[in-house]
Amino acid sequence: MINGELSLSLKMEVQKMLESQIITDEKLPNVHPGEILKEDFLDAMNISAYRLAKEINVPETRISEIIHGKRSITADTAIRFSKFFGTTAEFWLNLQNLYDLEEENNNHSREFETIKMYVYA
Repeated sequence: MINGELSLSLKMEVQKMLESQIITDEKLPNVHPGEILKEDFLDAMNISAYRLAKEINVPETRISEIIHGKRSITADTAIRFSKFFGTTAEFWLNLQNLYDLEEENNNHSREFETIKMYVYA
C-alpha cells in the first residue's frame, strides 16, 4: 500500500482540484502521469529518476520520457512502479487512461459531439 502520508496528500490534492473546478467552473489543465510520478512520488520521497530506473530495471530514458510527458505508462512500467512504490498497477494505468481520454476529448470534442447515441427500438 502507498505511504499513508503520501496517500493523504494525493487525496487532498485531488479534492482541492475538484472543489476548485466546481466553484470556478474552470477547466483544469490535463496532468500527465509523469508529472504525478515526479512531484508526488520522486520529489516527495527524495528519489532520483536514475535511482528509480536502476531499482526497477529499466533504461533511465524511459523514466525521463515519462516525467517529461513524452512517453505513456505501459502495463510493464505500471507493474514495475506498483512493486517499487507499493501501489497497484491499476493506479498507474488509470492515471494514463484518464490523461489519454482527456487529451482525445480536448482534441476531437467537436467531432465527438456530432455522434448520436443509438436508440434500440
